[in-house]
Amino acid sequence: MRALVGSLGVGMIALAMGCAVTPPPPDGHQLFSDLCAGCHGVDGKGHGPSAPGLSQQPADLTKISAKNHGVFPRVKVMSWIDGFTRAGKHGGLVMPIFDPLLDGPTVMVETGKGVMTPTPEKLVMLADYVQSLQKP
Repeated sequence: MRALVGSLGVGMIALAMGCAVTPPPPDGHQLFSDLCAGCHGVDGKGHGPSAPGLSQQPADLTKISAKNHGVFPRVKVMSWIDGFTRAGKHGGLVMPIFDPLLDGPTVMVETGKGVMTPTPEKLVMLADYVQSLQKP
């Protein structure tokens, strides 16, 4: 009887461990909500709750494609988010550099003329979400 109870106890522990829920990795929308919406607003138009206190109005992220002849400059947007194209200018800008986006797995992204570059997956997801916000 003790062996049966012990076996059941071990089985229940194994079952409970198998049911432990690991939160899913963030998607682009969640990353935007966590990192961008405070300044750019949930709609990306630059009217987030923190915007009034900033020295510069946050950009309207819904017009990136419109300002680029209808094409979303994905690589340029990712470079702006990760701070690469802002290197050396960070002190004069309001937008922070989002180093946490550089952690974790990478995916291959075409960065121009067929060149595939390993790029942080979270950075790609965020840029793709910003692309989904585009308005004509």
